[in-house]
Amino acid sequence: AFGGMIFILVYCTAGISGGHINPAVTFGLFLARKVSLLRALGYMIAQCLGAICGVGLVKAFQSSYYNRYGGGANELADGYNKGTGLGAEIIGTFVLVYTVFSATDPKRSARDSHVPVLAPLPIGFAVFMVHLATIPITGTGINPARS
Repeated sequence: AFGGMIFILVYCTAGISGGHINPAVTFGLFLARKVSLLRALGYMIAQCLGAICGVGLVKAFQSSYYNRYGGGANELADGYNKGTGLGAEIIGTFVLVYTVFSATDPKRSARDSHVPVLAPLPIGFAVFMVHLATIPITGTGINPARS
């Protein structure tokens, strides 16, 4: 469900903000000089404020779940050390950022005219696959604003 929601969110926001909903992706695009420093900072601040507003809504409307699950904070699962958790998050975030770069490559869109419309699909699928791999380890924290 989470990967599908990312697909929908990226598809819906691509025309407005380029589909930036994750500070790690925005930072990667900034490092690649695809986004200016000012725009990257603005996006990252907006992403973090959006996450704070989301937490406020969850706490307001689902306070029992919020309290039961510690506010949704990610934790390292039993049996894993911190290095394993860090490695899982680094690899998961890399997979997501790499997929964003691949799906939005302008050379690809020149070659395949349907790619701009379908770019959110592999991004959502990458989020889905990363969640399958890392939920048992860290709860999947590939979005710094959400985690």
